[in-house]
Amino acid sequence: MSVPDLSPGPLCAPVPDVRRIAVLRGGGLGDLLFAMPAIQSLAATYTDAEIVLLGTPQHRALLDNRPGPVSSVAVLPTSESEDRFFAAARENPYDLAVQMHGGGRWSNPFVRRLGARCAVGPNAGDSVELDRSAPFRYYHNEMVRWLEVAALAGAPTAALEPSITVTEADLAEAETALRGVPLPLVTVHPGATDPRRRWPTRCFREMISGLAGHAGVVVIGTDAERDLVEEITDGLAARSLAGRLSMPGLVGVLASSAVVAANDSGPRHLAQAVGAQTVSVYWMGNVINAGPLGRVRHDVHISWTVRCPVCGADCTRQDISRCEHDVSFVEDVPVRDVLADVLARLP
Repeated sequence: MSVPDLSPGPLCAPVPDVRRIAVLRGGGLGDLLFAMPAIQSLAATYTDAEIVLLGTPQHRALLDNRPGPVSSVAVLPTSESEDRFFAAARENPYDLAVQMHGGGRWSNPFVRRLGARCAVGPNAGDSVELDRSAPFRYYHNEMVRWLEVAALAGAPTAALEPSITVTEADLAEAETALRGVPLPLVTVHPGATDPRRRWPTRCFREMISGLAGHAGVVVIGTDAERDLVEEITDGLAARSLAGRLSMPGLVGVLASSAVVAANDSGPRHLAQAVGAQTVSVYWMGNVINAGPLGRVRHDVHISWTVRCPVCGADCTRQDISRCEHDVSFVEDVPVRDVLADVLARLP
């Protein structure tokens, strides 16, 4: 009995004689995780190929010395190192280059410069053409988007959502950071790259107060988010880990959590990838792009804000520039509903 093809887009023939694959994926932690099912699919098809992620130092910190489909991470060049970067690519050429970074205005010319025998990726309509292309539309689930691109490269869908292997080193660092915190553990991430995706500080404080006596709480963030985290934890029974975790430590803390409560953010997506349950606050458009596919382990609370709370500009349209206001677009998500779901997921 043949296995049906479950790819979300047309499945093309594999590229012959592929020994080395470049995958372009810049951006943040969440951006990488959205591409991981597609990368896993490429690895399952091109089993003998080396997969090189063209990514960021943060991506390297996550994937270095970690079992998975990525063989190595080549950090994307600065303008000063660009010539050396492409010279190295020509010296050790790629057979297949897969563009997984946006609609292609910048990234398709970049991929072309790698000199691969075959280049695959999306096209926003005004981009350099690649050998195999798919249309780019903004409102599209990001994991499905890149699975469509993988199918163009000849790779059937091997995974729908990302998974990251948790190592003993991850858990050892987490054990040190969490020493003395009561169990079960709830990890909270109040940050997000876009301020409009952030649930207000008062909401996180109210939720954490409601967890008193039910769970130990830690609040995570980067060093740049230290002030935000300390504002939230001030006077509450919650430990700030802002700026105190390496990437392996972050993986370990998330994997040790009974529940992770967060905005739509990189750590939220990483929590899902390491197997933690999540309760998340999302703006409605971001649910389309970045929401988890399942609900057995992941609750999503959605704000239906369609206009900027300050100026009234339509925030759903992609054909106009966004307004200048960075206020929360998810303030209307009720604390009682988020808290109830976190409590319901505790053992």
